[in-house]
Amino acid sequence: MRTSRIVGFVEMIFLTLLIFLLQVIPVKANENFTIGITQFAEHPALDAVRQGFEDELKAQGVDANIIYKNSQGDTGVAGVIAQKFVADKVDLIFGIATISAQTAKQATDTIPVLFSAVTDPVHSQLVNSLEDVGGNVTGTTDASPMDKQLALFKKLNPEIKKIGIIYNTSESNSEIQVTQAKEIAKNLDLEIIAVGVNNINDIPQAINSLASKADALYAVTDNIVASAAGLIAKSTIERGLISIAAEEGPVKGGLLMTDGLSYYELGKQTGAMAKKILVDKVNPKDLPVESLKNTTKIVNENTMKKLKLEKNNPAFEGAIFIK
Repeated sequence: MRTSRIVGFVEMIFLTLLIFLLQVIPVKANENFTIGITQFAEHPALDAVRQGFEDELKAQGVDANIIYKNSQGDTGVAGVIAQKFVADKVDLIFGIATISAQTAKQATDTIPVLFSAVTDPVHSQLVNSLEDVGGNVTGTTDASPMDKQLALFKKLNPEIKKIGIIYNTSESNSEIQVTQAKEIAKNLDLEIIAVGVNNINDIPQAINSLASKADALYAVTDNIVASAAGLIAKSTIERGLISIAAEEGPVKGGLLMTDGLSYYELGKQTGAMAKKILVDKVNPKDLPVESLKNTTKIVNENTMKKLKLEKNNPAFEGAIFIK
């Protein structure tokens, strides 16, 4: 009888300890999760999103099998990639950039779809609204503080009046930004001159066109523009044009500066959303679209010197200088 009580007591202690351990030690996610990543193009901003996403999955303990595909700027290929992910019955699709996200949504209404590097997910018809997404698609937006960025032109040089923008005519994301820029510019005594391009080969001609009309250049978050950042930087520097980018990637490529978001941090934030969907079993429709609130001011010091700008310029206050 006494032995039975001892055994029962030991079992009770064991169960209590087991319950305690289950509460304090994170349970590792199902290692059989498969995530299909469809990325529209290859350039620093989108690559940073993907890296942040994958790093956050590891940090959250999600040992997912990642299948990465890049459509190299081809909308048709993006559609094929999405359809293949659906056929393979992946657990989640991550669309990086607007077109990749749109083709993923078109391919499935059951598999959870996350997106990032999308400026206006409502206008792009990915979600019903930022708060109530309405289906199996949600994610993070890279909408930049355009008013803050355009205001920098006047700080850099009060004489600037006309701002040139090069944008991809086939990206709704880019057209949205041009429209926004024109509205914001009215309150800043600025005029926007936009030139559309179809591919990277059109960039030199677009720059030549703007050089005779604009005082400076604003680089929106556009896949063609991001891919041609080095070329745009070289051309603007040669013409003495001040350039501001919507995000840090083109600045690293040679444009003058930005006061924008970190795509790596945006990717991490999307990775945390993936964990909620896969591990915590949160329905995508219950996850509002998220955005980064903090921006970082970054200046390319080499470009600054080539444009003969001083480091004490008011626009550079609080900036991180890179070379």
